[in-house]
Amino acid sequence: MALVVISVMGLAWLYVVLRGVRLLPLGKGGKLALSLALLPLAEYYLLVMLVGGNLADVEAPRPLLVALGWAFGSFLLLALLLLARDLLAAVFGVLSRSLARALWRSGALTQALVASALLLGAWGSWQGLKLPEIKRVDITVPGLGAAFDGYRIAQLSDLHATRLLPADWQRAVVQKTNALRADLIVITGDLQDGAPAARAADVAPFAGLHAPDGVLAVPGNHEYYVDYAGWMAAFKALGLNMLENRHVVLERAGAQLVVAGLTDPQAAAFGQAPPDLSAALAGAPRGAPVLVLAHRPGGAPEHARAGASLQLSGHTHGGQILGVNLLTRWANRGFLAGLYQVGRMPLYVSRGTGLWHGLVLRLGAPSEITEVVLHAPR
Repeated sequence: MALVVISVMGLAWLYVVLRGVRLLPLGKGGKLALSLALLPLAEYYLLVMLVGGNLADVEAPRPLLVALGWAFGSFLLLALLLLARDLLAAVFGVLSRSLARALWRSGALTQALVASALLLGAWGSWQGLKLPEIKRVDITVPGLGAAFDGYRIAQLSDLHATRLLPADWQRAVVQKTNALRADLIVITGDLQDGAPAARAADVAPFAGLHAPDGVLAVPGNHEYYVDYAGWMAAFKALGLNMLENRHVVLERAGAQLVVAGLTDPQAAAFGQAPPDLSAALAGAPRGAPVLVLAHRPGGAPEHARAGASLQLSGHTHGGQILGVNLLTRWANRGFLAGLYQVGRMPLYVSRGTGLWHGLVLRLGAPSEITEVVLHAPR
């Protein structure tokens, strides 16, 4: 997989050089210098792996990570804008060869696209790094008892505590979440990136999350990359109830709600237990509605057929960039962000509260702290 990413980014660099840098009003020396400067930027992931040994574990200072995130994001946007221009030229070529030739060769248009990529990169980086807004979602849950009508869940997802989103940022998210005064707080995976010792201060604010029915969490794929067992112990020490193919039963005035948490499919690659809804529901009361917490939304059809009443997920980050998010939708069985109806089961997919340092941009896919309000059928 790493080799594929490195190859794709190498091709992106070559494309930007041939269809972007070559058209800029620079001398041969300037074009060569710019092309060489863009190469390490294009291979940002490779450099991170060479320096840190793991894409999930970056210990650079935050200002440097922000600057690199903006520069790398701007490079990606430039490649996409150049591709869009060339596709447009191909379409116009059917109607007017002269217009297509002008688009294909225009240095002025290329300069405008470079400026646009830099500005969009700056805006997208700000959107990605700012504190998330509260998003309220009302969901009618099949079989939910009247006692749980109006029950409120604060959902966090993809917090990705790192040097990029450090303790102060996480503490502000915790305060904003606690201010909702929800009945229950859930975290649907990808809480961090890195090793437990390196991230200890950045995840410490999670201990400040409070709700009457507690804080339930499930692992995401990023929990497995560095010391999974160490992270599960660390999260439990912070007061998070990690549901690894387990469930808890919530009660209100004689009514029950089962909350079942699943591990992530990434587990199998690290010798850990893969997601297993049957195991998670072992011993659960029959007839009670089941809320499934699963980092990835892709298992929703199977969970719906197994009788789950509601699923909350994350993982996709909403695709982060409008247009490109179609690829994210395809990679997640058609699920991207928002509320879906899967058979009789509602599925809600968060756009994520934070983001991974490998792509800082958010354009058209804002982050969120989700206030999920459950309703009994009328």
